[in-house]
Amino acid sequence: MVHAFIMTKTAPGASETVVRDVTELEQVEEAHVVAGEFDVIVEVDVDEVYDVMQAASVEIQGIDGVTDTKTYISLH
Repeated sequence: MVHAFIMTKTAPGASETVVRDVTELEQVEEAHVVAGEFDVIVEVDVDEVYDVMQAASVEIQGIDGVTDTKTYISLH
């Protein structure tokens, strides 16, 4: 199992909608609106590292209002 955090930037005013949409994705365990450099933190659990890339670069970046992502894979 691969656990990762996908830091997500959104368009102005889109954070709540992005959280709602992203939590509907099968791989997503949790998503939170946060203050700071990023607007939303998305936590995923998947089988392979490739699945993290797929979730971030295709599914999450494909959501309306997402402008950028940065992915961190947990090492424990």
